[in-house]
Amino acid sequence: MLLATLIHRVSLPCPQVSADEAAHLLEQHYGLRGTLRSLGSQQDLNYRIDSARGRFVLKICRGDYAAVELQAQHGALNNLQTQVRVPKVIRALSGEELLTVTVNGQTVHVRVLDYIDGQPLTHLPHLGRDVIAGFGQLCGQVSHALSRFEHPGLDRTLQWDPRHAYELITHLLATLENVPHRDAIKHVAEQVDARVRPLAEHLPWQAVHMDITDDNVVWQRDAQRHWQVQGVIDFGDLVHTWRIADLSVTCAALLHHADGDPFAILPAIQAFHAVTPLQREELQALWPLILARAAVLVLSSEQQQRLDPDNAYLLKNAEHEWEIFHVATSVPVELMDAAILRCVGETVSPITSEDFAPLLPGLVGREFALIDLGVLSPHFEAGNWEQPGIDRRLLDEAAAVHGLAASRYGQYRLSRTCADSAVEPDTFPLHVELHLPHGTELEAPFGGTLRHGADGLLCVHDAQLSLRLWGVTTALKPGAVVVKGQVLGEVHAPLTVQVCRALIEPPLFCTPTRAQAWQVLCPSPAVLLGLACDAQPELDPEALLARRDASFARSQKHYYADPPRIERGWRNHLIDMQGRSYLDMLNNVAVLGHGHPRMAAVAARQWSLLNTNSRFHYAAIAEFSERLLALAPDGMDRVFLVNSGTEANDLAIRLAWAYSGGRDMLSVLEAYHGWSVAADAVSTSIADNPQALSSRPDWVHPVTAPNTYRGEFRGQDSAPHYVRSVEHNLAKIAASKRQLAGFICEPVYGNSGGISLPPGYLQQVYGLVRAQGGVCIADEVQVGYGRMGHFFWGFEEQGVVPDIITMAKGMGNGQPLGAVITRREIAEALEAEGYFFSSSGGSPVSCRIGMAVLDVMEEEKLWENAQVVGGHFKARLEQLIDRYPLVGAVHGSGFYLGLELVRDRHTLEPATEETTLLCERLRELGIFMQPTGDYLNILKIKPPMVTSKRSVDFFVDMLSKVLDEQL
Repeated sequence: MLLATLIHRVSLPCPQVSADEAAHLLEQHYGLRGTLRSLGSQQDLNYRIDSARGRFVLKICRGDYAAVELQAQHGALNNLQTQVRVPKVIRALSGEELLTVTVNGQTVHVRVLDYIDGQPLTHLPHLGRDVIAGFGQLCGQVSHALSRFEHPGLDRTLQWDPRHAYELITHLLATLENVPHRDAIKHVAEQVDARVRPLAEHLPWQAVHMDITDDNVVWQRDAQRHWQVQGVIDFGDLVHTWRIADLSVTCAALLHHADGDPFAILPAIQAFHAVTPLQREELQALWPLILARAAVLVLSSEQQQRLDPDNAYLLKNAEHEWEIFHVATSVPVELMDAAILRCVGETVSPITSEDFAPLLPGLVGREFALIDLGVLSPHFEAGNWEQPGIDRRLLDEAAAVHGLAASRYGQYRLSRTCADSAVEPDTFPLHVELHLPHGTELEAPFGGTLRHGADGLLCVHDAQLSLRLWGVTTALKPGAVVVKGQVLGEVHAPLTVQVCRALIEPPLFCTPTRAQAWQVLCPSPAVLLGLACDAQPELDPEALLARRDASFARSQKHYYADPPRIERGWRNHLIDMQGRSYLDMLNNVAVLGHGHPRMAAVAARQWSLLNTNSRFHYAAIAEFSERLLALAPDGMDRVFLVNSGTEANDLAIRLAWAYSGGRDMLSVLEAYHGWSVAADAVSTSIADNPQALSSRPDWVHPVTAPNTYRGEFRGQDSAPHYVRSVEHNLAKIAASKRQLAGFICEPVYGNSGGISLPPGYLQQVYGLVRAQGGVCIADEVQVGYGRMGHFFWGFEEQGVVPDIITMAKGMGNGQPLGAVITRREIAEALEAEGYFFSSSGGSPVSCRIGMAVLDVMEEEKLWENAQVVGGHFKARLEQLIDRYPLVGAVHGSGFYLGLELVRDRHTLEPATEETTLLCERLRELGIFMQPTGDYLNILKIKPPMVTSKRSVDFFVDMLSKVLDEQL
């Protein structure tokens, strides 16, 4: 009887009621007139009504459904009104909430609900962690609110009720023509039945919605572009069943947005559990029920498409449902069980040593050399971890010296990092590798059955545990029963030891995200080995961040709300403590890249000799100054060495004051020049200082930003218009009978994403400034030193020569180092105010590093790389403009680029919030990127100059992926 009822339910097509007939029903029974738009559904017919009285939903279902079931839905809606936003039931003119009528000879039930504005998220391929948690929290809230709701219409036979999943799947398998798919679903059904059956009597019952999915939860974006829940719709699957069924439905739907990773749903489980605590049996039943839901979804869809082949809603959802099934079956059930338990704080008992014999009895008490293969290992330098087989080679070398060597269980391996990859690398070892004398005997730590596997695997397993070994020669046959202490064989190669609680084939390595769950299934073999081989626990990242916040001034911000801990870098990548490599797309200080061996060698050598200040006499300061002057325009013959770009700009302003005899400075709006008093005074970027425009001293005169993209005047012929602002300010200074000191400007507009100044702008401005006795300062801190590719200095693009050049950033590849280059008469004007020196800027270490940077840039052809790869970079970014309306423009050249995001290409409304979300998502995909500009709507693309074409393509591909996700 039960199976017959289920078969009947799943065999019902949608009612056949046209839009005109639906409109007639509305006017006749509800007095409503309006525009009708069909809404998707599997077995019901739904229309949205836009009327003068508001927006409503007309729901029509077949008369086969008992009226009491629909009345139960209305009761639940009324019950939830004060706790969760749900639709209200609209009464007909007769006062009834539910009408049963005949249309074209078919009996149908008709009702009207109000409409909740917003949108479902079915179309989004990716959902962020906060949205996934939002689904779980909402599901928990609905579950809690319905926990005491009862109604006779809840006692119904429903195809989606997981209590009937095995019977329904068994019946519907025949509808699936694809044999491999059919076999896979049959296997899932058997797994589910075996796991859920022993738990069933312990699972709490209540009224459940059973369809809190991406289709039936309505969302809207807030002002920050974050998704916010608006309400829950569609109570058509309301039923009295296991409480955990509700969460299983929600989690299954979320697998469609998981990027293939079932662990993505864990925040939903945590959020549900925080609202409605789950029993351990429910947690253990959850993943099997998710699998059951996935199987029923695909089979019901196949069945329904046969009955209703023109149903576009079914066709659209079929692909999503198969994706859910494939993601759900991509990992062992045991792994997801462990992940679910661990994510809510449930523990699993450890393996103790009481019942085990030693695996290596001949080595008991012997000392092993435990080799550090982690991210901070001193064995790794200059990228040698990228060499194939490096870990085994290090273990071999240690064994040759110490006799016995071993790796550490659970130590994240640097050698397994993956550059330019959006996929989290599998860096966590679930095994220990031992290098022992060949011929060392192994004995069974416990009794069990012997099994041979691929790649030389030897496995001993009993009902609870399996011991997995590689590198062993044995005379025992597969299927042999061994007893504790029996000799298994001899070591003939490096010995790999892995323990597993389940009869599955675990990997030797897993990703950091999955490490907690895999550790439950594959705990450390330390107790079998009698060896303290576990990795030392890492510092808790949240506690470490709290320590930083408690001691480090809060105005010194860090990137991201939950930043990864970065302790290592190599070339244009940064590596966190779990061995994940992030593409560094914003670190314009490290022009040579991170971890360059020449920098380490030069710094170490000079530190071993001497480091002092520039008032002492040593060769390096003369040599470096000469190298810098050789790069400067003719006529510039004096160098100041300082610690930073801020200090360089501060000194340049002092030089302008001393040389001109005046104090008044012209600076450009939206610009940033540093944090010292003087450098900050001429900085007008409100992104860096929200009070910038209202707190300038009276000696600073900001001129209109010559922004050719979004400024007051646009295009390449706009220079004369922007020059008028300079003329106006110069006239004011002259009228006040004050002497102009100078004009400071980045030759390429840095904080606005590398926008080139309009042609001829600096030529005209420099002429006007010099005519009034001022000096012209080119702030090359970010744009200079070859980063632009086609030009070594940014001012070359404008065809001008400044009076003072300031630089820093890449000069020292991270060493505190900056410089001011000018003419002798300007430099010597400062002598009237006393002598000048900078402790670190001109030190022997800084000078040697500065020269090494120039050497490496030349030897490795980094200027050429900036030109060639940078040109490819810009071309690929420009291709995005035609594909994505959000991409407004690409600025800059070489490795000094900016991608400006706008909501409207005519108004140029900045897409500030979208840019923030995009940068957060890029980090999840393995890329560090940050916004810049006064509106924080420009991607600040200033990577190390060693950046490769492969890295560029990875960045643009991931950027396209995020834009496709419709952030």
